Amino acid sequence: MARIEALHTNKQAYLTYYKQGQYITETGFIQFVDSLGNLFIFIDDVFELKNKMRLSELIDIRLA
Repeated sequence: MARIEALHTNKQAYLTYYKQGQYITETGFIQFVDSLGNLFIFIDDVFELKNKMRLSELIDIRLA
């Protein structure tokens, strides 16, 4: 539910995902979610970089 709210209201969220054997938590804004294409895009809060990942790598989303 937090993913939907963060996407539609452009609220900052804590995103936890799995990458190269590690769990990583970042703060950012969800830009795009494509469940059919298994794609998730978010903008990180620190460098304002666009990050693309598979939805299967995403573990948790919580509103900041």
